[in-house]
Amino acid sequence: MASPVHQFEIHPLIPIQMGGVDVSFTNSALFMVLAVVASYVFLVLGMGGRSLVPGRWQSLAEVTYEFVANMVRDNVGKEGARYFPFIFTLFMFVTLGNILGMMPYGFTYTSHIAVTGALALTVFIGVTIIGFARHGLHFLRMFFPHGAPILTAPILIPIELISYLSRPFSLSVRLFANMTVGHIMLKVLAGFIVTVPLLLGIVPLAATIGITILEFGIAFLQAYVFTILSCIYLNDAINMH
Repeated sequence: MASPVHQFEIHPLIPIQMGGVDVSFTNSALFMVLAVVASYVFLVLGMGGRSLVPGRWQSLAEVTYEFVANMVRDNVGKEGARYFPFIFTLFMFVTLGNILGMMPYGFTYTSHIAVTGALALTVFIGVTIIGFARHGLHFLRMFFPHGAPILTAPILIPIELISYLSRPFSLSVRLFANMTVGHIMLKVLAGFIVTVPLLLGIVPLAATIGITILEFGIAFLQAYVFTILSCIYLNDAINMH
């Protein structure tokens, strides 16, 4: 039986060397491109032939749009509307990354900490820039809650600072860990199907089917969690707490 972590290995498809640096086009990059193309095709099919009575694709596109728009509206407010394109792109990229990894011969690029870390750092740096751009040095008040006694500053400020700096780590590790663990479980159970006697193989087969269905739900859930936390961080930068 193949190693359950073999599915996460990155393989170069088009070897490219630039100045001694390996920038090869890999299977991970391929599925990122496929995610972008799939997102584009989905939106073009959904909104290309707009009609008063929406068809199947248009309805699905509108539901996805409203889902993310409501997420931004509820967690950021009206001022978050200008950041909707980024949040929507983030949601689609993470969702399709999770879903494409569930397909046969697929690759889950969201199971790599380098990818989820890059996404989380983009959110963290962007939110921090927005906070300072809107509030200036007053943004530092985030690390000392309004109304707190000044004597508590030596305790509260380090706690708030550590909490703030840990955001990209928690955001990236949560997505990476959930995708990795789920796929390893599926691989291990699938291995039992072909290694145990036929009748006993029914048990791991049923478990694999059940966990596969669960993993599709987790794929959407983790994309939702990643996106809504990004909205909450954005709200902190815009409205502060």
